Amino acid sequence: MAVTQKYKTLPEFKNHEQIIELNDPDSGLAGFISIHKCFPPYPSFGATRMAFYKHKTDALRDALRLSALMSFKSIMAQLPYGGAKAAIIHPYLKMNRLQKQKLLTAYAKKVDELKGQFITGADLGINEKDLTIIKKVSPYIVGLKSEPVPYTALGLFYGLEVVLEEVFGKKSLSGKSFAIQGVGKIGGSFLKLIYRQATKIFVADTDKVTLMEIKKQYPKVTIVSPQDIFVQNADIFSPCALGGALNSETIKKIKSKIILGGANNQLAAEKIGVELYSKGILYAPDYVINAGGLISVTDEYENPVFNKQRLEKKVKKIAETLKEIITVSKKQHKATNLIADEMAEAKLKKTYEQQTAIARV
Repeated sequence: MAVTQKYKTLPEFKNHEQIIELNDPDSGLAGFISIHKCFPPYPSFGATRMAFYKHKTDALRDALRLSALMSFKSIMAQLPYGGAKAAIIHPYLKMNRLQKQKLLTAYAKKVDELKGQFITGADLGINEKDLTIIKKVSPYIVGLKSEPVPYTALGLFYGLEVVLEEVFGKKSLSGKSFAIQGVGKIGGSFLKLIYRQATKIFVADTDKVTLMEIKKQYPKVTIVSPQDIFVQNADIFSPCALGGALNSETIKKIKSKIILGGANNQLAAEKIGVELYSKGILYAPDYVINAGGLISVTDEYENPVFNKQRLEKKVKKIAETLKEIITVSKKQHKATNLIADEMAEAKLKKTYEQQTAIARV
């Protein structure tokens, strides 16, 4: 299915292979499924999110940006799958159970029409109950057998050991301080892994209920405002909220020597990564370091029986990839985000060329 010309003019368009518009007025379904790359016979993976987009184009741009990110994430995690993403426009200020069920059922039918080319799971605005509704209509759902979030956090932890050794000479968290922006699912899971070893942890979140729960469970954390999380004297700054947290203004405030977190699209622009590098801050590229969740759901897709040891071994490869990026960055004197992008693009090109060669035989 060819991509129409109007989509190609958007800055987020990166030679995407398919863009499927979601439009079902009866259920309120509106949005897009974006497939960046597909390498048959393998499907493309990408979670589904539902958010209050102001305009239809905002949902499209989000889907385009995140699907391309998923291709980079997959290839750098040594997986054979292309990247995809679905962005659904939240149709109501408040949506009751029946309304949401109707919308999700309509969406599931669209997913099913792709006949397994697109495999999806839960992202922002979609929970496990929602996945169960979708699964009743379409089998192309992952994330119900194994919870991907703890493995996203585990990948962060394995990567953390790499950057700590690089900057401080040892992997130990002892004596180290953290500033975690966003303590929802991923940020909260990462906090759980570092809590006992870290000396000081600052946290911030826009959800006051979440903060109350975090303080109750982890009493030693220090809660600060979302604005003040950037200025804390912390060794590691961890963006685990929405994308774009690292911009020309916020990086002026950050005093950390390391930036490593679970959010997608952390850099507001490519040049931000270069600026971090020039400031001597080691940045762990987001799509490399937070690939644990994707590794988890692809493992679920590939294997009928869950095996914790097998999965953890796969997630641990994130540390190897990050170490390689840092090594090349030092050798070429270039920012880690640029090195990661170059490596991902080269790997995607090679995979495409191999696929084309096979198709010609």
